[in-house]
Amino acid sequence: MSNPVYLALDVPRIDAAKALAQKVKAHVGGLKLGLEFFYAHGSHGVHELAQVGLPIFLDLKLHDIPNTVAGAMQAIHVLEPAIVTVHASGGRAMMEDAKAAAAEGTRVVAVTMLTSLDERDMARTGVGGSPHDQVMRLADLAQSAGLDGIVCSGQEVGAVKDQWKNGFFVVPGLRPDGKATGDQKRVVTPRQARDDGASVLVIGRPISRAEDPLQAARDIEATL
Repeated sequence: MSNPVYLALDVPRIDAAKALAQKVKAHVGGLKLGLEFFYAHGSHGVHELAQVGLPIFLDLKLHDIPNTVAGAMQAIHVLEPAIVTVHASGGRAMMEDAKAAAAEGTRVVAVTMLTSLDERDMARTGVGGSPHDQVMRLADLAQSAGLDGIVCSGQEVGAVKDQWKNGFFVVPGLRPDGKATGDQKRVVTPRQARDDGASVLVIGRPISRAEDPLQAARDIEATL
């Protein structure tokens, strides 16, 4: 894709989300709609944002028994998403069924480890090893399940790319140089993630909460 940046529209109002998307559409490659937006506005909201004319990434992080996830995936066919997320920790059977149920042309990618977590957080949930180890384990599982790719931090994407040459890699938790990291713990710059093999760069607050979102989007695009 010519511009790998997907703007994360984690805002509760359709009109505000649509206005922001229209403002920066020439400098981003797609729109990511997450749980906050989808729970507030559902299919109607997705259709409204699709009118902007950019690919839609539904970051729903589906995680349930295989039959339920497959049913959910079938239910969103009408929304024609370019990308949908599931949780890799749901297991191989769940991921296989999610991919089988997805619409033709929809990439299904597995969330490995949230960028808000670090090794201490992992230990508290009973998962041993480092974030890198966990991401590599789950990437291997997602690949064996036939998914298109994974979601991981920029700190792991290079190693995953070496292992999965033709994978599709979504990297969130990105911050331009000098920007506050907020609740993110494993961050890199958009350019570093792109150089290391990211297919999609998910960027939210550095654009959406910037004093001048259009200029912020332009500045990020210029670094790529």
